[in-house]
Amino acid sequence: MQALHVIKIGGNVIDNSENLHRFLKDFTALDGHKILIHGGGKVATQISESMGIEAKMIDGRRITDIDTLRIVTMVYGGLINKNIVAQLQRYGNNAIGLTGADGNLIHAQKRPVKTIDYGFVGDLKEESVNAENIAKLLDGGFTPVFCALTHDGEGQLLNTNADTIASALAVALSDKYETTLIYCFEKKGVLHDVNDDESLIREINPERYHKLKQEQVIHSGMIPKLDNAFAAISCGVKAVVIGHSDDLGQLKGKHAFGTRLSE
Repeated sequence: MQALHVIKIGGNVIDNSENLHRFLKDFTALDGHKILIHGGGKVATQISESMGIEAKMIDGRRITDIDTLRIVTMVYGGLINKNIVAQLQRYGNNAIGLTGADGNLIHAQKRPVKTIDYGFVGDLKEESVNAENIAKLLDGGFTPVFCALTHDGEGQLLNTNADTIASALAVALSDKYETTLIYCFEKKGVLHDVNDDESLIREINPERYHKLKQEQVIHSGMIPKLDNAFAAISCGVKAVVIGHSDDLGQLKGKHAFGTRLSE
């Protein structure tokens, strides 16, 4: 099997042009097939405010009404996505910018209203990703760059969590490639002490994960992230790596990067 890196970047990369350029150079240098997934950082909120549209958030989650959907479509699918694609072309990486609607690559369903109406937000199902068509792009020499937009098959775009998209892509493609899922964020990885960047935990398997949760080393917001990571591994993903975008270049030299989660 050929290697595939599925990499998701966060706002700490998107919101800083110097960080973004450095990351994209390291990303381009990685061997094998690659897919990049991004959200919108702070840009969507800033543009919303400049247009007099208030960003609505509940428990850190964006409410996507029709005005917000227009903004995130412009920002995620246009401004940010095409800037990343242009920079990758600059570095010799033949990137192609995509939403889930392009080529019917990621089909979602609108989140049902329960206690909160999140608006035009998409949830993914097991069969959401069109792995066959994505493989055609990869094998044709393209590097897909997905923004956090999907569609419902009825003409409606949907705002969809970028972490969820990354995991779904990695799982769907794990039958065709030796897939590693990488989450780049603002920390060096999973830390023993969240305030000490030097307390990095290099390797976590399910047994150690259970122990770290019991010891309260891993808690709160990290638990759903790691639960999702181990769920992806159980579905065929070779490994999940969580680390800082500045350190991605270490992978090129086969050096340890971030925290590696595996069976």
